[in-house]
Amino acid sequence: MSLVSPRRFLRVSGLIAISFAALLSPLSGAEDVDWADLEAPEHDYWNRPLRDRFTALKDDLENGRLPLDYSSEKAYVVSVLEALDIPVTSQMLLFSTTSLQLRLISPRNPRALYFNEDLYVGWVPGGKIEIVSMDPEIGGIFYIFDIQLDGRPPVAERSKRCMNCHADDDTRQVPGIVIRSVVPGPTGGTLDSFRREDTGHHIPLADRFGGWHLTGAENVKKHWGNLTGRLSEGEMFTTPLNPGERFDWNTYPVQTSDILPQLVHEHQAGFANRILEAGYRARHYLHEGGGRLSNRVHIDLLKEQADQVVKYLLFADEAEFPREGIPGDAAYAADFAKKRIADSQGRSLRDFNLEDRIFEYRCSYMIYSDVFQALPEVFKNHIYRRLGEALDPRTGGADFAYLSNAERTAIREILRETLPDLPEGW
Repeated sequence: MSLVSPRRFLRVSGLIAISFAALLSPLSGAEDVDWADLEAPEHDYWNRPLRDRFTALKDDLENGRLPLDYSSEKAYVVSVLEALDIPVTSQMLLFSTTSLQLRLISPRNPRALYFNEDLYVGWVPGGKIEIVSMDPEIGGIFYIFDIQLDGRPPVAERSKRCMNCHADDDTRQVPGIVIRSVVPGPTGGTLDSFRREDTGHHIPLADRFGGWHLTGAENVKKHWGNLTGRLSEGEMFTTPLNPGERFDWNTYPVQTSDILPQLVHEHQAGFANRILEAGYRARHYLHEGGGRLSNRVHIDLLKEQADQVVKYLLFADEAEFPREGIPGDAAYAADFAKKRIADSQGRSLRDFNLEDRIFEYRCSYMIYSDVFQALPEVFKNHIYRRLGEALDPRTGGADFAYLSNAERTAIREILRETLPDLPEGW
């Protein structure tokens, strides 16, 4: 058992601390937040035709045209993941009560999460399946359905309650992905939280994983995973909670909650939230300008947004790795590599490094994603221009000095061969 200084925490009473970020814009300068109005005609979040992948499969799922295994709850979940092309090796387990199904979640019954590039699946044993499916333009579409083991196909309900957490300061005001690091009590309820309202690969490993089980992280000396807490006279005491100590691994499809999918998940969530924010802003400003960007303030805000996106794309300020590196689960690495897009030299943005950073070539593979490709053309082309400048040693500046000339060249060559919509002459 260890004692943690109360200065590390924001004290709360069973609830996440009140957020003050709503008073501030993610970008500098005062402005209104009309750009994030989900019901505005340029977004029309609740009524527009959806283009996310789960919605496209929903009819087949509900009419029994997708093959599901009804032999057990675990087999059912595995068959859903297979139908959605999500690897079971992406499994991450968390025991904090940070979900709609909080009454079922505890150290004895962790919630499982699985994901690919545009789909996120949550499951609590004995509970329901939750889906976050990313529409390219308007972001997360949230569904929930019961597990029917009597052979009846599921009925997926679009959930509005998820928006209470998935479209606020934690996700930059857009329907995105939330990752929280909390200190759970002995039964899973939250005692304290930190790293609020921020998601992405820049967050130090020492501030991550609170409320999550973590395997394969022996080289990471300090983190908040695999711990429960207890408050006593204003001080926090923590107790180790080893994965599998209070639950049966056989309940779940695989016996891992590996750090590698958690690193990828963190990067991907930070990417999605930033790109969706950029898309919402650009659509709103274009709508206000009658299809053109003519307001100087809006143009400057989008330029600042583009600079943020380019820095994130190129892993500026990526969190420091342990000196020994991170081994990573080989099974997940193999599944992740199945979607490699390689250039003529066999190089891919999905190639892991894991010695001193996540990826060998520090440009996000999510640049190929539908969410990125659906950005308004005028804004996306500006990002491409800024990206080209960042990868040029003559114009990159101090912000990108961490990239060697060899790595910049490799990234440019990979993108030129594998990204078809780059501007001419890029």
